Amino acid sequence: MAEMEDFVGQEPQPVDDDLFKEPMKKRRRSDRDQRFRAFPSIEQSALKEYEKLESRTRRVLSNTYQKLIQSVFLDDSIPNGVKYLINRLLALIEKPSVDPIYIGLFGSTGAGKSSLINAIIQQAMFLPVSGESICTSCIVQVSSGCCEQYEAKIHLLSDQAEELSVKLDPYIRTKKRDWDGGPAEAQIWPLIKHVEVTLPKSELIPEGVVLVDIPGTGDFNNKRDEMWKKTIDKCSVIWVISDIERVSGGRAHEDLLNESIKACQRGLCRDIALVVTKTDKLHLPEYLRERKVGNQVIQSQREAVLERNEVIKQQRNRILKEKLKRKLPTDSKVLEGSDLVYTVSAQEYWQQALLAEEETEIPKLREYIRKRLLDKKRRMVTKYVTEAFGLLLLTDSFNCTGNSPNEYLLVSGLRRFVEEKVQLLEKAMDQCFAHIVWPLQEGVRNARTSYRWILGACLVRSRGNQGFHQTLKAVCLKNGVFASRTLARIDLNEALTQPIYDQIDPVFGGIFRAGPPTGSALMPHIDAFKHSLQEKMTEIGIRNGWKYDSYKNSFLIQEISAILGGLEGHILRRKRRIYESLSTSVQNDLQPCYEEAAQITGRKACERMKDVIRRGVDRQVAEGMFERAQERMQHQFQQLKNGVTEKVKGSIATMLTLASSQGDGLYKELADVKSEYREMEKLHRSLREVAENAVLRRGMQDFLLRMSPSKAGPPRT
Repeated sequence: MAEMEDFVGQEPQPVDDDLFKEPMKKRRRSDRDQRFRAFPSIEQSALKEYEKLESRTRRVLSNTYQKLIQSVFLDDSIPNGVKYLINRLLALIEKPSVDPIYIGLFGSTGAGKSSLINAIIQQAMFLPVSGESICTSCIVQVSSGCCEQYEAKIHLLSDQAEELSVKLDPYIRTKKRDWDGGPAEAQIWPLIKHVEVTLPKSELIPEGVVLVDIPGTGDFNNKRDEMWKKTIDKCSVIWVISDIERVSGGRAHEDLLNESIKACQRGLCRDIALVVTKTDKLHLPEYLRERKVGNQVIQSQREAVLERNEVIKQQRNRILKEKLKRKLPTDSKVLEGSDLVYTVSAQEYWQQALLAEEETEIPKLREYIRKRLLDKKRRMVTKYVTEAFGLLLLTDSFNCTGNSPNEYLLVSGLRRFVEEKVQLLEKAMDQCFAHIVWPLQEGVRNARTSYRWILGACLVRSRGNQGFHQTLKAVCLKNGVFASRTLARIDLNEALTQPIYDQIDPVFGGIFRAGPPTGSALMPHIDAFKHSLQEKMTEIGIRNGWKYDSYKNSFLIQEISAILGGLEGHILRRKRRIYESLSTSVQNDLQPCYEEAAQITGRKACERMKDVIRRGVDRQVAEGMFERAQERMQHQFQQLKNGVTEKVKGSIATMLTLASSQGDGLYKELADVKSEYREMEKLHRSLREVAENAVLRRGMQDFLLRMSPSKAGPPRT
């Protein structure tokens, strides 16, 4: 599985040994065009414009790269500035068109995740489904590509899994006997970590979208459970899947929803929705007897299903929004969405005995996917072309002759300005992170007063210890965590720290939120830092004679955007470690207690394990367990501040040194790239035109949709 992209825009690294390698080959036009098949004609036009703009930019970058390589190929002493430039060019040339959008389908066993994916991709039995038994036993990722055939990659827990399978056969395989009494069928799912499946060219799911079937609430195997958590955290969209019969209540549904909200806090998730499945299941006489809404007479099964779907949407939308408001900042983007609940029926999508295709809401989910990808493509191309333009500015300015007389003084003054602004940025980050202190303290107080009650709720079962002994032993063996594909997840560490999380969640989300600036939000302060540097450089350029050297001024401004723009990814990757530091701290403190309990066997072992856990928790709380967790989280915030400051200082210092060294005679033999610069300048200007055309098309599309009759009519016969 591809790891998350490394920090973009950091200080240039030493040139690698593969400096002169060939950039990856461009995709053939016929292959590229296949990516648009899943979009309506209006959206296709916008995508083709973005694709053309990106393709032309890549061609300019490739030409520039080849010229530079040829001009320095025989030079034994390549200046650092040229190394920096060549590495940056190659990185941009090989950058993927769009980082995949991961949409996680997160639900309990039997909720209908696989059936929903099959309907979305319009492959009736692509992922195995069954109404009688568990089917999906590991994470499955489904995406479309430009291949002609289906492709699958199976990731095993070990590189030697084949050998391991033979040795561990009696221990890890489960037997499932046929109903007819035939021979037992062996199952080897415990060896598989996750599966990636790529569809051939699809007219329904665009390339760049990955649908992820995430079963249950984790796995007892450490590697599979870690894979489960990482997969949730890398999803930018999570659909909580619940069938119509279990959506109203039920612990499993609430647990899944809580895990999804945690993904918004610690991971990359920016959008959550509840997808209610199997909505065609309705017993009409029972529904009519219990019906409490509407005055209109219900005359058919179809009318009853549609009415119930609308009621569920209104009810669950209100409940979900209230729950999100308690956990997330009130201005979170997820709360702005009009569609937080979808009511779907995969079976009716295929049969259409009761509902029309549009009424199954499968097309609505596809439309959501397309809009997400189109918006991401627009933002990616805008950033890509802008960054490429900055590199061409730098390349062309290397061939400028001579520095201004007071060049050194200007750059020195700029360095002092940067140092002052970095100090202000540090203070701003301290102020942001200070907002978490009081909620942390309040949460610690709450945790100290409620931990015995919380622990009791986790350890005491209403039906006694029958069947709980092995579960509790598994909890202790895994340091307080028991994950199962079928049972509710048990995490004593998270349960004990939940009162702290309840207090910090809205503030924590506010610190890492995106959007308009607030007192606690971090990214707006970094954006303000960026704008202050850009304004200062523009001011210096106008006042001190950089008019003639507008290339340099423009390069510095563009490069700052590239450097600081990459900070967001770095911050988001650190966010998970910070958020989990509370439960991780408690887990570390309680590890000896868990180890002691796990060794207990014999008579009344379950009660003795509970006693060991209770005494261990009491002892650690008395010794300051929750206070240590608070300190560790605050230390993580301090490390984040230090990391951001170091990256900003190092990157900008390198950039200024690079800028001040231009024209010193080291680059006189560098290739002439004026023609590439002029073409890149045209492409940069074209960005606005492409964006304006896209807005006009969206307006026309909305108008046509309003004018057209509803597609959702009576079902076909």
